[in-house]
Amino acid sequence: MHQTSASFWLRVLALSVGALLSTMFAFIFFSATEALWVGRGLSLFGAVWSPQRGKFGIAAMIHASFLLSLSALCLGWLLSLGCCCVLRGLGPRWLSAVLNVALRFMTAVPTVVYGFTAVFLLVPLIRDALGGSGFCWLAAGVMLAFQGIPTMTVVMDGAMRTIEAETSLTAAALGMNPIQNLNRVVIPASRSWLLSAAILGFGRALGDALLPTMLAGNAVQFASTPLDSMRSLTAHISLVLSSNIGGGENLSLLLAGGLLLAGSAAVSLLALFSKQETHGR
Repeated sequence: MHQTSASFWLRVLALSVGALLSTMFAFIFFSATEALWVGRGLSLFGAVWSPQRGKFGIAAMIHASFLLSLSALCLGWLLSLGCCCVLRGLGPRWLSAVLNVALRFMTAVPTVVYGFTAVFLLVPLIRDALGGSGFCWLAAGVMLAFQGIPTMTVVMDGAMRTIEAETSLTAAALGMNPIQNLNRVVIPASRSWLLSAAILGFGRALGDALLPTMLAGNAVQFASTPLDSMRSLTAHISLVLSSNIGGGENLSLLLAGGLLLAGSAAVSLLALFSKQETHGR
């Protein structure tokens, strides 16, 4: 009787959460659609952002979000794979223990701490070594990569740990040492999970608002070098919301929210498809 009642209330809670999320997604979708309809003359997908001239194009912000997420993914994914290899025995034990503690600590660090650390350490370093203001694509990309490392490492390491446990005896019987087993068996067999980790890392970098706002410089332009400033879609949403501006700025905000929702949904579907592929093998 108690189990039936608990199951009923769990279903009610699950349906309530699902309905709430569906309502929120529908609101963002219809708001973005309405922004496109109302702002047909404002060139919302244009390349020019000039509120004084009535131009509210967000193409530069879409370009910035894609570049920033992709660069953070490339750097973060490689570092995460390196961390997994060290944790799986490619480095000394003391380094593995230190890295394990550091990764656990990084998962609990708020995003704003990454931003403050970069403002006082990384930005001056880039400014002195490479020139410019230091608030640029490079600074935001590096910190987004570091922020995503714990998540990607946990996904990769979980898969590698399982596969290593399943193959270690067979590999030893074939004369392989643990390093050879890792390089020739475990990593190739984990490629689906490596892809899932990459998708999750890309989605997290795409949806982060604080680090791009603090570090990327917020200049609405098409960045051509890592030292150029840029403004991502998430940073644009934060800035417009904080300034409480209406008109074309508000329409661009709604459209940016819809694009981010579409991007996040695409990333989630890719992650789900990747997991299904993994379980199907």
